[in-house]
Amino acid sequence: MTKADIVNEISRSTGLDKAAVLATVEKFMDVVKDSMAHGENVYLRGFGSFIVKTRKEKTARNISKNTTIIIPEHKIPAFKPAKTFLEEVR
Repeated sequence: MTKADIVNEISRSTGLDKAAVLATVEKFMDVVKDSMAHGENVYLRGFGSFIVKTRKEKTARNISKNTTIIIPEHKIPAFKPAKTFLEEVR
């Protein structure tokens, strides 16, 4: 399902025009991205959590040059679904 499909489904089921629904969906994604960029987690009860995970520093190998490189500690976005969400999918 794409963002356009989501907008069409919400517009059809609520009766709102597509432009308003699209603006709302895009603003929601902007708020989630901005919050996570500032290190804040986003919790949506019954759906799941958008969390920021920290990956530790590690040593890796560059196979083509046969050298070792150090990958510094960094943060990545992650999604953890709620239990009710998992139960519905299963």
